[in-house]
Amino acid sequence: MTVAQEHEKGGMGKYLIVYIAILILAGLQFVIAYQQLDGAQMFARMLFVALLEAGLALMFFMHLWAENRGLLLFVAITTIFVLAAMQYGWPDSFRMLVGAPGAGSSH
Repeated sequence: MTVAQEHEKGGMGKYLIVYIAILILAGLQFVIAYQQLDGAQMFARMLFVALLEAGLALMFFMHLWAENRGLLLFVAITTIFVLAAMQYGWPDSFRMLVGAPGAGSSH
């Protein structure tokens, strides 16, 4: 189904509702930012809202909701794998900051 056929079938109303929902979620992030929360709570809440926003944008504006479920599963698994693989370098970053364990000077 092409994008033009989707617009004829569903109209722009669905996209307008999703756009307004994303704007509301962005406003919710401002509300969360101005609350007096500790860092971990604020991070968790902001991350959750950001993931909702990104999911809505991907599913509707990139038309992933109309694609084959296999493609959606492939994109999700690949994204999770790439994000997990990027985390592999953090121990080296901390080692560069504080030095290798047991390599301290014995003066």
